[in-house]
Parts: sequence; structure tokens; C-alpha cells
Amino acid sequence: MIVPATKRRPLVDGFQRRISYLRLSVTDRCDLRCTYCMPERMQFLPRKEVLSLEELYKLSLGFIDRGVTKIRITGGEPLVRRDIIDLVTALGRHLGDKGHGGLEELTLTTNATQLSGHADALARAGVRRVNISLDTLDPVCFAKLSRRDALPKVLEGIAAAKDAGLKVKINTVALKGVNQDELPDMISWAHGHGFDLTLIEVMPLGDVDEDRVDHFLPLSKVREALQKHWTLIPSSHDSGGPARYDTVEQTGGRLGMITPLTNNFCAGCNRLRVTATGQLYPCLGGGERVDLRAALRSEQPEANLEAALVEAMTIKPEKHHFDISTRGASPAQPRHMSMTGG
Repeated sequence: MIVPATKRRPLVDGFQRRISYLRLSVTDRCDLRCTYCMPERMQFLPRKEVLSLEELYKLSLGFIDRGVTKIRITGGEPLVRRDIIDLVTALGRHLGDKGHGGLEELTLTTNATQLSGHADALARAGVRRVNISLDTLDPVCFAKLSRRDALPKVLEGIAAAKDAGLKVKINTVALKGVNQDELPDMISWAHGHGFDLTLIEVMPLGDVDEDRVDHFLPLSKVREALQKHWTLIPSSHDSGGPARYDTVEQTGGRLGMITPLTNNFCAGCNRLRVTATGQLYPCLGGGERVDLRAALRSEQPEANLEAALVEAMTIKPEKHHFDISTRGASPAQPRHMSMTGG
């Protein structure tokens, strides 16, 4: 087990950005098939290629030792991974543990289909908030978009999270011609339940069964439309991520916007992403990667993991180069969002 005796120096990339946030994918599998994310006949990774929960835990300790204070468990859908609560519980023991650098937050992104059965356990493990991906409240639209009739399970999971005392943030991908007209109602619903909501522009990652050009909706246009009905007051709230926030005066709720295409947010990037196979991607939109699985399974895992993290800092690019402007163009990266964890 990688449990260093002394804390090493923080991770700082070539653009002097300090890395404090790890998005850790525990599986590429998902029980939904959202049209903008993956094809219906998605080819998932062979299970033998996926890191064990023990390996994921060891990796996490290595990152905590190098100054990572926030870990987000992602997927695919993380709650479809068997015994995932064991990993969350183990990591939760390091919250506030100064001996390991002080993990300040442990959180999770989920589609909520499995959340009703796990919400209480997540809260007991030290998770205090969850991000829930939900693009529509209309059952017909949900079934068409996700290719699964699972909206009742999602809403049950959201209710369970609230009952367990977890702070809920709704993440909604804005899609032209799909949920565009529903966005104000989504915001009103979320704020009415005490949830923040963040809108996200669709990202060109992985081949899907449709052309993303058809559904790309710039959030600048969404903002203009919302301002005709509501007063958006800029907020200084900072979640540590790329979202920029407003308070909606009429609802009193917080509205975030993540704009990877229309307003690049990379200047303050503080994160790394590790896939379920142990591939570290310094940038969501880049192809640069470092193989942490090879380091973990080597004869000198601690030294090789250290070397891999140093390499990751040297190859982390200044920014991504997402573009959705040409019909039929290849995605920015061939890997799907479900592999990298968003």
C-alpha cells in the first residue's frame, strides 16, 4: 500500500496551476445510453482491464500525498460498480486527515438510477454533496434521450439523497431541439427543491449515433433567453470547477453555466482525471496521458507512480480545443465521456 511517511511537494503544472482536484472514474459502464454521450451498442471495457478497488484506493492515497484535497468519484455510472461503497468508505476515513495532506471533500457524480439504495451509505461515508446528471423532467423526452425508461428511478434517487442530508446539484446538458424549451422549468423545479442547477454545453467526445452539430446550444443564447424573464445576478460562488454562477433573483436559487466551447475556462484548471483502467488524462479534451496502472503494478510502484505524476505535470496542456462547427467532423477525442469521467 502506498502510504508515504512524509508529504511530498504539491502538483504544479507547466503553467503554474496547482492541482488539487482528482476526478476518479471507477467504471466506464453505465445503465443509461444518453444519445449525446454514447451509442446504443456501446462497447465497454473488459472487466480484467479495470483497476481493482484496492488499486483505486492506493492511487487516491498517492494523489492525496501530493496535495489533492478533493476527490470526485465518477464513471460511467459509479454506482453500478459492485462494492463501490467500500471504496467511498475507505477514502472517507481520510477526510481531514492531516497525516495524508488533508482530504477536504469526497463527492460523487451520478445519474441517480441507483442512488436510492446508496444515499444513506454515502452520507455515512462522509460524502456531503452529489452532482446528479438530469437533462429533462419529461418522461417521453427522458426515455428518448437516455434510451431507457428510468426517470421514476432517478427522481426516487434524488429524493433519497435529499432525505439523507446530501446537498444536491443538478447538471443539465443544454440540447437544441431536445430540452431547450424546458430549461426554465428545469431551473424552477431545481430551485424549488433547494437544488443548484448547472447548465453544460455538449462536448465533442467519442463517436455517437447522431451529429452533435444538430443539438449544440451555446449557453450565451440560453442566457439571453433567460434574462428576458428573470434577473440574473452574478455570484462570486466558486465550487472549485469551471462553472460560473448567477443567482436567479426570482427563485433565490443558484444557476451555473459550464461553457467549454463558447467561453474557454481552462486558465484556472486545477484537476486531473484518471480512468477506470488507470490512465491519467491531464486534460479532458486532450490526448495526452500517463499510464498509472503500469506504475501501480510494477516492482517499484511508489517510485514509478511519483515519476508518472511528474510526467503528467509536464504534458498537461494550456487548454483544450473543442469545436462543434462542422457537420460530420470527427470528435475532439475518440474516447467517450464515460471513459474519462467528465
